[in-house]
Formats: sequence, C-alpha cells, structure tokens
Amino acid sequence: MDYQLLLLTIAVSFILAVIAAPLIIPLLRRMKFGQQVRDDGPQTHLKKAGTPTMGGIIIMLAFALSFLKFSVVNTDFYVLLVSALGYGLVGFLDDYIKIVFKRSLGLTPRQKLLGQLLVGAVICGLLISAGHNTSISIAGTAISFDWGGWFYYPFIILMMMAVTNAVNFTDGVDGLLSGVSAIALAAFAVVAMQATSIAAGVCAAAMIGAVLGFLVFNAHPAKVFMGDFGSFGIGGALGAIAIVTKTELLFVVIGGVFVIEMLSVVLQVASFKTRGKRIFRMSPIHHHYELGGWSEWRVVITFWAVGIVLAGLGLYISKGL
Repeated sequence: MDYQLLLLTIAVSFILAVIAAPLIIPLLRRMKFGQQVRDDGPQTHLKKAGTPTMGGIIIMLAFALSFLKFSVVNTDFYVLLVSALGYGLVGFLDDYIKIVFKRSLGLTPRQKLLGQLLVGAVICGLLISAGHNTSISIAGTAISFDWGGWFYYPFIILMMMAVTNAVNFTDGVDGLLSGVSAIALAAFAVVAMQATSIAAGVCAAAMIGAVLGFLVFNAHPAKVFMGDFGSFGIGGALGAIAIVTKTELLFVVIGGVFVIEMLSVVLQVASFKTRGKRIFRMSPIHHHYELGGWSEWRVVITFWAVGIVLAGLGLYISKGL
C-alpha cells in the first residue's frame, strides 16, 4: 500500500475539517445546539454549558468526503462506510433528541440498542455476502479458532456495540477523545498496511485527518463538542477496521484506553448496585481523576500518553515479535 496515499488522505480530511468548522460552529450556536452539563460532575464543567455540540457533523463530513474520494470501492469499503455512518446516525439521533426535544437522555436505552443491532446486522449481511473469513486469530501468535458464522456474527454485533459505547464513554474532556482516537487510528492504519487493505487504511487516514482538524477547535477550552454523532461514528470506523483487517481481538490492546473507560463504568455500576458503594469518585474514569484535582490538560495528556504506549504495544504484538 502506498503510504503517500494515506498521508494525502489525512491532509485533505484535515483541511476539510478546518475549513468546515468555522462555518458549522456559528450555525450550531444560532440553532442553540448547546451542551447540557451534569450537575453531579466536576464543577469546572458547569461553565461549558451552552457550548455548541453535535460538532460530529464536522468530523463525519470531512471523513466521508475524503474516504469517498481516495478509497477503492470493494466489500471492505462498504463495510467501513456503513459502519462509520450507520453508528454515527444512531449518535446523531441521540444528540438531536437531547437538544431539540430537551430530553437529557436522548434515545432510550432500548431505542439505542435497536439502532446498534440494526447497523450491526447490515454489516454482518455485507460480510456474509462477501464470504468473509469467520476465524478469529490472536495477534502475534499462530493461534486461531473458527466456530463458524453462528458464533462469529453475533460476536461481531456485540463487539461493535462494545466498541462504539466504549469510544462514546471516552468523550467528556476537551480534546480527550479526539487525541486518543487519532492515536488508535494511526496504529490501525499501520495494521491495514500490513494487511494490504487499502480501504481500511484510507478509512483510518480519513478519520485521523477529520479528528485532528476537529481537535483544533475542541482542544481546551473547547469551542465545540463532537456529541454522540462524532463519538459513535469514530467507534464505528475503528471497529470496522479491526474486522476487515482480521484483528478483532487486537482492538483490546490498541484501543485499550477505550476499554479502560468502559470497564470503569461497568465496575462502578455493578459495585453500586450490588454493594451500594462506588469504586471511583465518578465514572468514566477520566472524571475520577478530575474530581481528584487533576486539571483537564493533565487528564488529556496522561490518557494520550497511555494511548500511545498501548498503540505501540499493539503494533509490536501484531508483528509477532
């Protein structure tokens, strides 16, 4: 795969995002698409109330245009596009309902689950029609197992639900998700080059450029938030790249920050329901550190650093070294 193509895709997507943001942010502000802030969260976040949200429009627009321009069109292309835009649409509906109908929770859990299941089913349909390999390998080893489609495709649906929600949980501090996702996507771009999947490589590159362009306006103090539209779209792209490159389990390492964020929520809820006690000051875990006195920048830089280490470890494992 030509790495110059990936660099060009990153550059074009970045420029598109940087151009689109100053046009879209004032529009979101005029439409009063402002962020609602939790009263029980860090007190420093209260001043963010009213900051334009649904900035995922910027990310997904830049991503889609550059991906459509530079990617080859094959089965991988459709899986990647449907996953990013499909899960992004679920997030868009969630954002829209929160803002327009003043429902703090947006889609109900059942509606959100149904949306994720439908997108996952479409992805599985595309994979089945292409005769996708249903084996699952442990990266860096010769170990693999294939229990057939009856196991693999339900696994894919559950995996995509886990990935998109884990990425969504990571969004909550200025610049946190933009940076962590760019790092994970960069690692998966390398994985895609190793797997010679042009579509997956271009998808990763297009999303890298989009989130970095968005980061220009999302870094502390953020001028715009991505909302669920952006976080679910990013999660959809990441999960689909892992699927088409046959590195499904490697996401646990490369996307380790997302996994940690999701586990902190699961453990917090389980502990409170079973013991009546919280493990963390607040979940997801980045808020735990904020309530412990860390500044937003300290949280962001620390999580970025952890993301870099885990991405490097994932690439090391993927080469079987």
